Amino acid sequence: MADRPDESGIVPFLRAGPPPDRTRREGWQQWRKQRDQFTPAPRLSPEEYAALSPRRRGLHDIHRTATHMNIGLLETPMSSKVTKHMRSRLRNNALNFEPGTRDGLMISGGGYLGKTETACAAAAAFEDVWRDLHHQLLPPPVEGTRDLFVPVAYCRTPVRATPKALCATILDFYGAPHPKTLNGLIRAVKDSLRDHRTSALLLDDITRLRLHREDDQDTLDLIRELMDLNVTLVLIGVDIPRSGLVRGGFADPSTGQWIVPPVYAGKSHNPAAATQTERRFDLVDLDPFDYDTIEGTSAFIEHLAGIEDRLRLLRAWPGMLTEGEMPEYLYRRTRGIVGLLKRLIEAGSTDAIESGSEELTPEQLAKIPIRLGNLADRDPSEIPEIPTADPLPEHLSKPTPRRRARNTVFDDRGDRAAGGTRP
Repeated sequence: MADRPDESGIVPFLRAGPPPDRTRREGWQQWRKQRDQFTPAPRLSPEEYAALSPRRRGLHDIHRTATHMNIGLLETPMSSKVTKHMRSRLRNNALNFEPGTRDGLMISGGGYLGKTETACAAAAAFEDVWRDLHHQLLPPPVEGTRDLFVPVAYCRTPVRATPKALCATILDFYGAPHPKTLNGLIRAVKDSLRDHRTSALLLDDITRLRLHREDDQDTLDLIRELMDLNVTLVLIGVDIPRSGLVRGGFADPSTGQWIVPPVYAGKSHNPAAATQTERRFDLVDLDPFDYDTIEGTSAFIEHLAGIEDRLRLLRAWPGMLTEGEMPEYLYRRTRGIVGLLKRLIEAGSTDAIESGSEELTPEQLAKIPIRLGNLADRDPSEIPEIPTADPLPEHLSKPTPRRRARNTVFDDRGDRAAGGTRP
């Protein structure tokens, strides 16, 4: 009975106000505290659903839709690898009290693979632990720092990247004022990171930097300079090795880390560019599912089972997404890209509720296009190619209609007499 809808009229799944803006300190904290608090819709049988009043059925349908829209990106073997690297790097660097450069982390992968959500979830988990530890060991204010403790800062690289624009973006996260000069901006950024005791700085969409421009080269030099402030730098972007960000860098054969020298040491707007030392990054790839191996296929089916468990369709059945032709069909529709799979399941579930079918089948999903929504703020490299081939298996596709037989009434067969009678 605990899963039954509450007759008090309270709707716990509706969000009050706009979604949190993680590029602001208040929005990041709101998201961090509420990221696991969504209440999914209760599971009802068709009979239990029919017994509800029309008002309760309408609310339950909205709750089910909200549940399908908030499935989230479930952990995969690929995201687990990224999380492990990031958790280890953040913890080790935070516990290193010696002065000097902190090794950074680069998270690379294609579009809609969940790079941002994976990195943010790992950073939020680190912050949960670090705040708890800080509260136990250092509850009073620390001399020489600000009272506001900000272990993690999340920013997006400006579309038109310049050192001034990047500094303004970081200062906006803290809500700090913007000095007018570049040197003042850089000093304010360093003061904010140090005074708020920030341990991790996440820079998303880092591949917006185009290193054929001098401003972008100076911006990257500034980013590397921030590594001297006891801050773990986490760079997130699409196909980082081919973007030019590690141009001139090489992988250390003993550690596997990328060693990246300064990009530019000429007429740089960053006066410290000429004195930059080599920076070290771990490069971690977030890949799509692989359907060519037994392990990859098993991981994909296990992921589908996790999604299936979160669906609230009235006629759903065990194995709806994991048995028969469905796994192969879903893989061919999405190429194993978790973001595309999420969009397809969301749209299919909404259609199943509205049409009354209350289940997902290849035939139903074949009629639903994968729409990626608003792409205005995305870099073109972030948009994956959506498969356009016939999505249905051959034996489920409609048979090709036969061509109509040609009329042969007036054909001369050579075996009839002129009068039309047989000889």
